[in-house]
Amino acid sequence: MSFVSDVPAAPSTEALAHFSASLAYETDCADVHAALAASNTPPDFVLLDVRGPALFARGHVPGAVNLPHGKIVESKLADYPADTLFVTYCAGPHCNGATRGAIRLARLGRPVKIMTGGITGWLDEGFELIEAAR
Repeated sequence: MSFVSDVPAAPSTEALAHFSASLAYETDCADVHAALAASNTPPDFVLLDVRGPALFARGHVPGAVNLPHGKIVESKLADYPADTLFVTYCAGPHCNGATRGAIRLARLGRPVKIMTGGITGWLDEGFELIEAAR
């Protein structure tokens, strides 16, 4: 028996519920890229880079809005309708900023997902970052 099979897999019905539910909380870089690249429709979400302004300026996902997770408050969201879907990202899997931002948005009653992988995942997929205008 290996460490992989030492703990039995969940029954298929439980696995289906678990993995299906995970998509309600997260999306991936490829799906975000495809949505942003679709020329016939604007994105149906707001992509939030929740890192600090200096990191955002050095390179961010095209179309992202910089709003550090610690500054996510209702007054900063006033221009967005209450049903706006926000997608948060940070530096990558080693960073919990996207989760912190998602928690703040959820506490404010806003729909939210995390873009798994963050900047690291974006670059791993071969997508480009842009620098902030100076």
